[in-house]
Amino acid sequence: MALYHGSFHRFVRMAEAITGEREDALDAVQDGFADALRHLNRYEGRGSFEGWVWRCVMNQARMTRRRSGRESASDSRGDASRADAASPMGELLPQVARLPERQRLVLFLRYVADLSYDEIADVLAISAGTVAATLHTAHRTLRRQLEEEAK
Repeated sequence: MALYHGSFHRFVRMAEAITGEREDALDAVQDGFADALRHLNRYEGRGSFEGWVWRCVMNQARMTRRRSGRESASDSRGDASRADAASPMGELLPQVARLPERQRLVLFLRYVADLSYDEIADVLAISAGTVAATLHTAHRTLRRQLEEEAK
């Protein structure tokens, strides 16, 4: 329960990045934790327990998005992401929303959830090297998009 209470807001932000809707994100976090508790016997000890819980929440958020009929979070954000432009990250939200899902997830897990490369690798079931490469590609894409907009 310490993980739930201590990181709830980080789980919600990651889920919202996937679902595009705050209410859907809250539901996904609740359902993800419920799944983790219900299926504790499925945790095999590979990787961190926290990473496994992150994966449970992420999978719930993806299922929620699919059930809603949206292709990606950017479909529902549209101009709404521009409303956050007053915040330091607000400028980047439209560009982040256009990234492929894996790049968005790696960015959010790294900078919003503050997970290490190894923890992100656990959550996404990829190698830490793939996390680093994906993060590098996302940075490069964002930099290019911002440079194009500045012209």
